[in-house]
Amino acid sequence: MEKSKSVRHRQRGFSLLEVLVTVAILGIVTGGVFSQMDLAVQRTATEQVKLDNFQEARDFVDQFFRDINQIGYPNSRITDTSSLGWSPALVKQNTYVWASPYINDNRLAIGLVKIDANEIRFEADTNGDGNVQSIIYTVNGSGSCTLCLQRSQVDKVSNDPLNGQTPNWGTEVNDVVSNPIFSYFKADGTPVTTLPVDISTLAGAQTLASIKTIQISLIIRNINVRDLKTRLPIETSFEGEVSLNNCSMAAAYSSTLAPMGCE
Repeated sequence: MEKSKSVRHRQRGFSLLEVLVTVAILGIVTGGVFSQMDLAVQRTATEQVKLDNFQEARDFVDQFFRDINQIGYPNSRITDTSSLGWSPALVKQNTYVWASPYINDNRLAIGLVKIDANEIRFEADTNGDGNVQSIIYTVNGSGSCTLCLQRSQVDKVSNDPLNGQTPNWGTEVNDVVSNPIFSYFKADGTPVTTLPVDISTLAGAQTLASIKTIQISLIIRNINVRDLKTRLPIETSFEGEVSLNNCSMAAAYSSTLAPMGCE
């Protein structure tokens, strides 16, 4: 009889209190593990958004650099406009008397047409096929997205480079909050501080013809995704600088306009 009691005593299970305590501890541990896993997932998602924004900005800036590298090509300073071999004959203009008379012709690129803090217009053979395109980069060009930087590319028509081209908006970067996006510098490093500038005035055309370097700065702020530490919307930035290689047809040549106003 004593032996049987001893066996039953050794086989006694956990009390209800011990089970509850164990379950509570397991719950706390499990909750902590899942909390850290959820935090890790959120961090991964945030970093992925940052990476996507950076890639989007880099692709857009790369496109901008490719366009700018062809700005002002071909133009009347590197082609023989006196030749009679042009068919049809070269189109002449007399609206902007300070500029080349051939800036309206769709076979020649004027170079810079207009610059502003958040906009740039220019002409270039961006496809390398001998056809000149009218290119615009501007914020909200289509009028449908307040914080998007958009790009338009259309084949140039023989008309006014400033007012005679019809944009066709395509690629864009969203959530752009940087201002200014574009900064402009002359060959001696002097910044162009009075904006906007375009070819509609002699002073404006001379300024455009003197610009050598353009800087672009993109800051993208995604208000739908917040940093887990600061609780602020995440931001991604990308900057770059490009030099202009070809001559400008915006203004007649003078020694003060080199290198864009070169002969």
